Amino acid sequence: MQKKFTPILLGSDINVYGMARSFHEAYGIKVKTLAAGHLAATRYSKIVDVEVHPGFEDDPTFINVMRSKMIEYQDHSEPVILIACGDGYVELLAKHKDELSATFVIPYVDYDLLEKLISKENFYKIADKYGLPYPKTQIIKITDYQTDDYLKCMSFGFPVALKPEDPVSWLDCRFEGRKKAFTIHDAAELKDIVTKIYTHGYKEDLILQDFIPGDDSKMRVLNAYVDKNHKVKMMCLGHPLLEDPTPQSIGNYVAILPEYNLNLYNTVKTFLEKINYVGMANFDIKYDERDHEYKFFEINVRQGRSSFM
Repeated sequence: MQKKFTPILLGSDINVYGMARSFHEAYGIKVKTLAAGHLAATRYSKIVDVEVHPGFEDDPTFINVMRSKMIEYQDHSEPVILIACGDGYVELLAKHKDELSATFVIPYVDYDLLEKLISKENFYKIADKYGLPYPKTQIIKITDYQTDDYLKCMSFGFPVALKPEDPVSWLDCRFEGRKKAFTIHDAAELKDIVTKIYTHGYKEDLILQDFIPGDDSKMRVLNAYVDKNHKVKMMCLGHPLLEDPTPQSIGNYVAILPEYNLNLYNTVKTFLEKINYVGMANFDIKYDERDHEYKFFEINVRQGRSSFM
């Protein structure tokens, strides 16, 4: 296959390795990636050239490095596409999209839409507007914790799922039993977990949801690509066979089987085109056998971490 573009990846984790491996298998190339530091997945890889810039995950280092890259690639012989492999890098590219687009192809939504989609709370509002099914949801704020109001206002029963609304702030919250997401079976357990969360540094909202019954076999993951004209060009549905069971990595897939579902494809296509989406999108979905609907947990505004699988 003939290559007519130059990809540059942002990051150095397993997502970067998966993307680099895809490019290497398709075009036989070694891919450059820009990152804040080395990580195990790419440190010794022969198909990834990791260029480290300490502090690259934040401004002003990020935009300063990218401005130097604009000069380096301003006369490049073919289009240069920037591909973010983590949420933070997607946010930075969207934030500086207008400036960076003078030299690079930036296949991501504008910053205003990105801010709405990466917030689970706002994503559910958009899902409501455009008919995308999701689990029954309640938002817990720190003021609700202080007054115990969240225990009185639940509109669904146990078991429930609990997860942070802000995954970035969640990284700094540490306590024994901390997980990426919790499955909670009664009010006493819910109160205990919420108390631990809000007394260990986390200040943002929590997402409380009706727990959809079923094991990993009920999960689905869908990757889509939407072109610059907001038209869906590709979709791929996967049926996860196994999720990572470790507390910090719950929800990350380690084995996925391809699957086809036209109704699900049409639902996602309609949603993405109505909101004028651009670029890669990744959805976590679970089949609810109680009402025979697929429920959407979130959208990642990038390819999935396990997309190479």
